[in-house]
Amino acid sequence: MSTPVIETEEQQALRAAVAALGKRYGREYFTRVVAEGKHTDDLWAEAAKLGYLGVNLPEEYGGGGGGITELAIVLEELGAAGCPLLMLVVSPAICGTVIARFGTEEQKRQWLPGLADGSRKMAFGITEPDAGSNSHRITTTARRDPETGDWILNGRKVFISGVDIADATLIVGRTEAVSDKGARTGRLKPCLFIVPRDAPGFSRTPITMELAAPEKQFELVLDDVRLPADALVGGGTSHALDSGGEDTGLLQLFAGLNPERIMTAAFALGMARYALGRAVEYARDRQVWKVPVGAHQAIAHPLAQCHIDIELARLMMHKAAHLYDSGDDMGAGEAANMAKYAAGEAAVKTVDQAVHTLGGNGLTAEYGLASMITAARVARIAPVSREMILNFVSHQSLGLPKSY
Repeated sequence: MSTPVIETEEQQALRAAVAALGKRYGREYFTRVVAEGKHTDDLWAEAAKLGYLGVNLPEEYGGGGGGITELAIVLEELGAAGCPLLMLVVSPAICGTVIARFGTEEQKRQWLPGLADGSRKMAFGITEPDAGSNSHRITTTARRDPETGDWILNGRKVFISGVDIADATLIVGRTEAVSDKGARTGRLKPCLFIVPRDAPGFSRTPITMELAAPEKQFELVLDDVRLPADALVGGGTSHALDSGGEDTGLLQLFAGLNPERIMTAAFALGMARYALGRAVEYARDRQVWKVPVGAHQAIAHPLAQCHIDIELARLMMHKAAHLYDSGDDMGAGEAANMAKYAAGEAAVKTVDQAVHTLGGNGLTAEYGLASMITAARVARIAPVSREMILNFVSHQSLGLPKSY
């Protein structure tokens, strides 16, 4: 696939280097790890050693000093090689970004170097059983112990990736706002907490998924989980608890959600590129009549359309990453949602067309495409569904009224 002309020489060099790393592992490595019930530890460790995992994190904390643009390149190229690292979306992109932007100096020193060198991982917990896409219905709450100053968390989360391999989970909860005079307002505001994996009262249950992936999904229960004051991102006296001024907790949340959408787009595009590459190779070589099947327009045109969809989605992803890295959070929000939508649609369409191109071979383990049918759907429904993105665009971009 051609390299986008909008990339710098450094970004193009990064893309080529990561592509070479992905090629050394490939789809065979990925499927073997899944079949054995293991994790992609070898690839994660080598990517960390080469500096790819923390390419978006600040240099003063061991990162590469780049942005989401660079981290998206890493994930896309690994996906295009058939061995994506889903935890790149969660650990350095969401959690690393939130801590780098809003964490206290102690939180940055404690977490960012490990996230950058791969020695530590962090999961992200926002989705709840009864809240779905409605973040206003999040019921995980945090209350302050007036005697010790500790936080006490209670609630449930579902479909949380990689909790078993994460050192901690960044939990999105809600706490009662306090006025400037210290009085409770009765209004709940979002807040983010770093919850260690072994915290008493913090339990996890695997969710059985019909999805071939090394990263497992979990339901979490927080039952009077007691955390020190400094577990709150930004510190125990965060402005997220103030009734006036900016809602820092909400800013923290969206600081993580925009990179999540951009990285999900990269994940989907890598998957689509891998599927398209296998289909094109097969169509070029498979000969039943006088010419390869790829010479027939019924095969060639759908693959060409997939290529167009992929390239258009990549442009939107690059736009979103550029806006985010330049500090335009509002502009990045619209573009990130559009990029995630376009990439998810391209992934589903391309994987389906690739399987169809190979016919019966598309469903064999040998070609490794069948398992991607389910995986491609994930890009459509997570972390936000295509319908909610259409809601966002119709309301925020077009100014149309809400139906809810």
